[in-house]
Amino acid sequence: MKIAICCLIVSALPLHAAVEVSKVFTPHMVLQRGMAVPIYGTAAADEKVAVKFRAQTKTATADKEGRWLVKLDPLEAGGPDVLMIGDKKIDDVLVGDVWIGSGQSNMDMPVSAYVGNDPVLAAAAKESYPKIRLMKKGAKNVWQEATPETIPGFSALLFSFGFPLQKEVDVPVGLMVGAVGGTPSGFWLSEEMFRSDPACAAVVKKFATSKEYEVLVAKHKESMAKWEQEQADWKVLADAAKQEGKTPPPAPRPLKPLAQPGEAGNGKIGQLFEAHIRPYVGYGIKGVLWDQGESRTNITGVDQGTLMGALIGGWRKAWGQGDFPFLYVQKPSGGGCAFDYTQPMNRLAEKFAPLPANVPGAPAADYSHEVFARIMKYPNTHMVISSDLGSGIHPPNKSGYGARALQVALATAYGKKNEYLGPMYASHAIDGAAVTLTFTHTGKGLAFVNGDALQGFMIAGEDKKFVWADAAIKGDKVVVSSAKVPHPAAVRYAWSGTFPWANLFNQDGLPAQPFRTDNW
Repeated sequence: MKIAICCLIVSALPLHAAVEVSKVFTPHMVLQRGMAVPIYGTAAADEKVAVKFRAQTKTATADKEGRWLVKLDPLEAGGPDVLMIGDKKIDDVLVGDVWIGSGQSNMDMPVSAYVGNDPVLAAAAKESYPKIRLMKKGAKNVWQEATPETIPGFSALLFSFGFPLQKEVDVPVGLMVGAVGGTPSGFWLSEEMFRSDPACAAVVKKFATSKEYEVLVAKHKESMAKWEQEQADWKVLADAAKQEGKTPPPAPRPLKPLAQPGEAGNGKIGQLFEAHIRPYVGYGIKGVLWDQGESRTNITGVDQGTLMGALIGGWRKAWGQGDFPFLYVQKPSGGGCAFDYTQPMNRLAEKFAPLPANVPGAPAADYSHEVFARIMKYPNTHMVISSDLGSGIHPPNKSGYGARALQVALATAYGKKNEYLGPMYASHAIDGAAVTLTFTHTGKGLAFVNGDALQGFMIAGEDKKFVWADAAIKGDKVVVSSAKVPHPAAVRYAWSGTFPWANLFNQDGLPAQPFRTDNW
């Protein structure tokens, strides 16, 4: 038996370990400009590998596990050129900027699903782009030229970001996608990234002793008792049916066990990171565009904002490129009115509406614009405002979302001077019956559009009863008050799931974001 096993092992091994390059290095690829470019693969242990590109020749020696890595000196944009690894030749290599797109369905769904409702995207998809290269999930990690044949199957959002980006920066652009519809953020970072994150550990520990978790446990016990009774009732009916020669009724579906704090509700933490992002790790990139949130985290007791910190930090550590730009699309999608409905990106925004008679209820605690705005606290992490781009689980205006992502990228990753956020609440001061609000990202100045007056602000006293406030722009500030609240304690703006009646913008056309001055 031992001889047979040994023979089996030997027969499974290659007769020699040829020099191989990672599968992400294929013809038509784009290498990242302006950095020490990693080229890596496998070979026999201690084998020397030579890498040649343009005027550079670099060598490396494979380690004991057969892994080798060289780093080319920073490259200027251009091409095409030939990359040689040993005697392997890779043709049509460009140098420019590489962006990874990841998340769930709004990143995963292809151009072909949107061209019928997006004329800008439809027109763009008919063109060929010699300086844009695509690597999509399911393409066996093969780079493709962006043509009318390859574009329809590629991510609608990442392409909508990439084609205007290439035109703007005028260098080759590589777009790599790793996304799966209906997936939580807990699948998109490795187990180690999650377990080693102090903030995640802290919220898990806190949740484990919280009343919220006690309620979950109690509800699960009730559900289990109900299921056990249904199971017992079914067994009686099934036994009776068998005795009568009849088909037994279907059994009750098994009840899923309650996920413990810090554990996945279903599936495995990190499963999609390992399948779709790990193959890209180490490849030189410019940044990431992320679109996910509808499916939350799927990790009991861990909120989206905290987990995204672990994901962003974990990806950056894995890549070893420092704090590269991480752009993410704001959730929930849409909800607000637009500054200028004639602009293609804003054509599907909510139509402006008068103030409701009553102040609306608060948005969902775990899925609100406020929750997603907090993700910006992480270094070099920037939100792509979506409140004026159109609503829906799958907003049809993908070219608008891509154009807004471009605005953010130009300002944060390329050093342009354009504004990329709407007015963001910074501080407030109470003076008698009035509250003065100060904002960042006022751009060319504060403004309101749609309607005859600035609106969307709510004000309350210590009784926590909010009423609509009168509001006026004073320079780069907004002053709010109400005759019904002589002693104000808090102000809120656009504090609802949708808010087409909130009309504060900067003169750059970007909407102010929902906020509150209280923590009630």
